[in-house]
Amino acid sequence: MSNSKVAHTQPAAVRRPKSPYPPIADYAFISDCHSMALVGRNGSIDWCCMPRVDSASIFGRLLDWERGGHCLVTPVDSECSSFQSYLEDTLVLETTFRTDGGEAKLTDCFTMHTGGKTHPHLQLLRVLEGVRGRVDFRVVVSPRFDYGEVKPWLRRHSSRVFSAIGGNDGIVVAADADLEMDAESHDLLATVTIRAEERHRLSITFARPEDLEYVAPVTHEPEELDKRLQETIRWWRRWAKQIMVQGSHRPGVVRSAITLKGLTYAPTGAMAAAATTSLPESPGGERNWDYRFSWIRDSALTVRSLTAIGAFDEADGFRRFIQRSAAGSARDLQIMYGLGGERRLTEVILDKLDGYEHSRPVRIGNAASTQLQLDSFGQLVDLSWRWHLRGHSPDDDYWRFIVDLVDVAAERWTEPDRGIWEIRGQPQHFVHSKVMCWTALDRGLLLARECLRKAPVQRWDKVRRQIRTAIEGEGYDRRRKVFVQAFGSRQLDAALLYLPLTHFLAFDDPRMTRTVDAILQDLQEDGLILRYRVETTDDGLHGQEGTFLACSFWMAEVLARQGRLEEARIIFDRASSTATELGLFAEEYDTQRDRLLGNFPQALTHLSHIVAGVAIARGASELTGQTF
Repeated sequence: MSNSKVAHTQPAAVRRPKSPYPPIADYAFISDCHSMALVGRNGSIDWCCMPRVDSASIFGRLLDWERGGHCLVTPVDSECSSFQSYLEDTLVLETTFRTDGGEAKLTDCFTMHTGGKTHPHLQLLRVLEGVRGRVDFRVVVSPRFDYGEVKPWLRRHSSRVFSAIGGNDGIVVAADADLEMDAESHDLLATVTIRAEERHRLSITFARPEDLEYVAPVTHEPEELDKRLQETIRWWRRWAKQIMVQGSHRPGVVRSAITLKGLTYAPTGAMAAAATTSLPESPGGERNWDYRFSWIRDSALTVRSLTAIGAFDEADGFRRFIQRSAAGSARDLQIMYGLGGERRLTEVILDKLDGYEHSRPVRIGNAASTQLQLDSFGQLVDLSWRWHLRGHSPDDDYWRFIVDLVDVAAERWTEPDRGIWEIRGQPQHFVHSKVMCWTALDRGLLLARECLRKAPVQRWDKVRRQIRTAIEGEGYDRRRKVFVQAFGSRQLDAALLYLPLTHFLAFDDPRMTRTVDAILQDLQEDGLILRYRVETTDDGLHGQEGTFLACSFWMAEVLARQGRLEEARIIFDRASSTATELGLFAEEYDTQRDRLLGNFPQALTHLSHIVAGVAIARGASELTGQTF
């Protein structure tokens, strides 16, 4: 089996910035669709949550360099160079270190296997392998449970196997090398010398403390760990084979698809919006949110993007999760849920944590879960319509829920809401929200007609026409002849790019063409798109933010569908250039300082990257007469 890797940049010196916090772009992402972690270019795991991504961190130095904890495997020689790459079509990471004395590689992954959806290993595996010469490594395992609040109770089971317990969480740490326990720092330490063709393994497995009390930790068998590594590589490559997309954008699209798969929670099919919490949209500011939950909007868009490239099972899994979580009364619908379908996502401030680059407050939970965001009704009904087009019509029980969704959208569309951007200022009559209410009515009518279902079609049709009249009247700037952010406003919003994607109007409608041009003029910065101007939109927060990468890919998709392929490619390539050398995207990008901002990696950016790439590839194939 080939162990070829994705393209990477030339080796770079391990960064030693004045601020201890490395740039977000220095981190790689690994996952087993249960737990997730970020691995720095210097071999340090500075963020890891187990057994779920929304669990409290075990290694959390990303949010507090002194208190958060980490797991470091790095050369003793501080002048070493390093670079990272994924093994091709996997989430198995390889970091190569080069020193004057030799070269070695560090392979990191969460181990995967068939059946892991219900019986995961919950095992973080780190394998050091010598390439040439000799390299001395320093190993530090510094767990800090509950976001750095709890130093571990370390217990020795042998010279190479320890357990660490904190509250209701525990891990088993096993290594090929002898580990030393530092009682004062509560850390496990080792020095390892690697020569060509030698291997040393470090395994960290999640376990509940009660299991460790009565059952001895599993033995550390090198052969078994090597087998698990190979099985993990095969698992990811089998999954990636299903991706159906051609053209020059394929490698990036596949990497985005693998990242989205890694952001899923296998037992339920839910997708986390990101792997992190409180990475700032503005360093040092207050725009810091917990994104480790599953949004209806993101999940619906994920179904659209993964269906477009052939990942039908994953799309169906996300669809089923949202349907289960939202089922019951549409009047109690939330915009987001926990990865297990939990409804209570109370926002809490961890005031003892320093925050990434001193960005406070650090939040867990998300108060936006209680907001009114009217677009959710349209997203769910549109999801059902799209699934019907694939031959899966709603059954009797789900049809009753769809009717309830459409009825609530028909009743509440006149209310102001917090909108797609979850503003914490005063609710407004956002045009995007009204359009999504129109979408709920429109798709409900289509489903009723095509599925021969009983529904109040005359009332629905009347409300649908009322919503259109209101949008075209109050949501349209007649002087500039463009759609606007909210009723009575003259400001623009990148969410307007979604109007033709809902079929509210055609892509080539002159009003849409003018709106696209206006967004390019007013919201573009260095080739990327802002979601809105914070200085003219009351979002209830202080400070600036970066360009919004998902909006940049939306612009590329819309331009492609308008037949403006060259413009689409320019925007797409500019947005794609913000990816890390591993092909990972954050939420935002600071064009002035050339740096990633916000939680990472960001699902909304990756799924928008996929559909934009598909739209450009299809547009190109139509021009050349080739098959997409």
